[in-house]
Amino acid sequence: MTEAAELPPAPELAREVFGERFPDAVRYAELLADAGVQRGLIGPREVPRLWERHILNCAVLSEVVPENVTVCDVGSGAGLPGIPLALVRPDLKITLLEPLLRRTTFLTEVVELLGLDHVTVVRGRAEEVLGKLPPVHVVTARAVAPLDRLAAWGVPLLRPYGEMLALKGDTAVEEVKSAGAALSKLGAVATSVLQVGEGVVDPLSTVVRVEVGESPGGVRFAAKRAKAARTGRARRRR
Repeated sequence: MTEAAELPPAPELAREVFGERFPDAVRYAELLADAGVQRGLIGPREVPRLWERHILNCAVLSEVVPENVTVCDVGSGAGLPGIPLALVRPDLKITLLEPLLRRTTFLTEVVELLGLDHVTVVRGRAEEVLGKLPPVHVVTARAVAPLDRLAAWGVPLLRPYGEMLALKGDTAVEEVKSAGAALSKLGAVATSVLQVGEGVVDPLSTVVRVEVGESPGGVRFAAKRAKAARTGRARRRR
């Protein structure tokens, strides 16, 4: 027997959250519980709580993502929060950014199997794709790194006046306080802690929103982006 046998039935709330994509959400849960565990992308002990702790916890992030924007899910891992967000929000153009091959292979298989035409999988680290990927309106992340380090990776990928939405735990408020100086240097103009998922998840999902001004990443990253863009144009002319 595999850990996949321990996957509980989808809660009725999931049917409401995912609507017509509910069967795809169920298939994604099955993939996480089976291939996800076998390939070391998710721990076996997480299988019984996949729905509440992981899939629905990520899907409710959609409550604070604007309509018809571009999104980059940094350190996407097994596709959390990017895949649940894509299932709920077909209006978004989502890039799943992940450096490890075994994870991008899994993500590509999921995207193709579920027919997520508005999702692209890119292998690489945030600092490596800076200037190569078009800047996005929203960067998402979950359990990737402490806020100051996460912001250093994610904020430079934003368009001017974009925002980073990071799913965090109980330490969110403390992380915001300790990362204040680092966030300011990265061009952040406002930071807030939000609670989402009322009536869907308990406890509520905690989201740190970092809004940037006209220079996401600060002066240093603006110069780095400009250099990468010039290099890209030069290569295309050859």
